[in-house]
Amino acid sequence: MGVKEAKVGDKMVFAKDKHSPSPGPRAREVVASPKGDDYSYIVEKYWTVVDVRPDGKLLLRTRRGKEHLVSRDDPRLRHATLWERWRYRHRFPKVASTHETIERTT
Repeated sequence: MGVKEAKVGDKMVFAKDKHSPSPGPRAREVVASPKGDDYSYIVEKYWTVVDVRPDGKLLLRTRRGKEHLVSRDDPRLRHATLWERWRYRHRFPKVASTHETIERTT
């Protein structure tokens, strides 16, 4: 699955696998461990593309400035829907321009 094409500034949703003793309110597909001490679940993260690499990887930035290098064909990655872009607009980081982004990431 994954993303066929992406450009700088695109809003993306990444389904991140998490493990903890108490899942938060945004957790989905929650599964208890065999002894019930821990839970596995998925949380959707709202990231913005800051660079498209020639090898097919995307550099994504979180709202708080962390960066993740993700393969374009990762099945956990998808474009945000129109509804998500509007509803969760405060969760997506702002990317000013391609030139500014490249300067900060190199």
